[in-house]
Amino acid sequence: MSTMRYQSSEYMKTKDFPFWIQRFRHDSTNVPPAHSHEFIELVFVIQGNAKHVFEGQSYTIKTNDVFIINPGEVHTFEVEKNKSLEIINCLFLPSLIKDSWLKELGVSQSMDYFYIHPFLDRNERFHHLLNLDVNYSTRFLSLLEGMMHEYNRENSCYSTLIRLQMVELLILLSRIYNERNSISENTYTPESSNSILVQRICGYLSRNYDQKVTIQDLCHIFNISPRHLNRLFKQETKKTVIEMLHSIRIEKAKQFLVETDDKVIDVAIRVGYDDSAFFSKLFRKMVGCSPGKYKGNMNVNIVKV
Repeated sequence: MSTMRYQSSEYMKTKDFPFWIQRFRHDSTNVPPAHSHEFIELVFVIQGNAKHVFEGQSYTIKTNDVFIINPGEVHTFEVEKNKSLEIINCLFLPSLIKDSWLKELGVSQSMDYFYIHPFLDRNERFHHLLNLDVNYSTRFLSLLEGMMHEYNRENSCYSTLIRLQMVELLILLSRIYNERNSISENTYTPESSNSILVQRICGYLSRNYDQKVTIQDLCHIFNISPRHLNRLFKQETKKTVIEMLHSIRIEKAKQFLVETDDKVIDVAIRVGYDDSAFFSKLFRKMVGCSPGKYKGNMNVNIVKV
């Protein structure tokens, strides 16, 4: 059975404001089918208990849990009979929040819940969910309700207010995440600091793979020199920054080739390559066959299954 894949155009009002938010109450009869999407989904559990079925594995979720689903990840919920799950779904694209904003606010290097946690191993992510205490959950819910209010009324400057609230929300989550995953003074080392910085940059690349990303951009955002950036990246990942970006893009391309009817040239553009010939050459080098052949082979395998 094919998995439903939701497009941002199905939810978001304009390309200039890639955002959507809504409150839902699910029971055993109205949970969504297993699906993936091309946007980021942030989920906050207002009340209830359920199973979150994520990439074929099941995890328990409960009141005041918050988690992020990345584009392309397949998930749904399972709710027991006579029980319910009340959640707020917040959908957005990375372009909602401009990097220049984060840079000016001085928070570009501390958005770990956004740039690190969603890219951890799936078991690590969902066995260590953020469950907010009463003080944080009240504040968090207030921010989400504020965004819903602005989104539904569309008063003047509503999109700006939502962006500001979204930045505050992500900073708040990152603070909680860092508090609960902080390295003690006794175990803190320059090496661990370097590793976290590289994880942040990898998370940034994964969020912005379809954009024009340059070494200069990364150095500006993360306050690091080009020489130091390249040295750290090679040391931690055995790849250069550009090699890592290519790797992320090609993995995304493989996904789009299988899950969509897009032509090779369209997939190339979707993952950040204007030159489809360069994309095809790179794909062949990294995967071992052309994009067209990969698409054909994978579709044949799916049909056989």
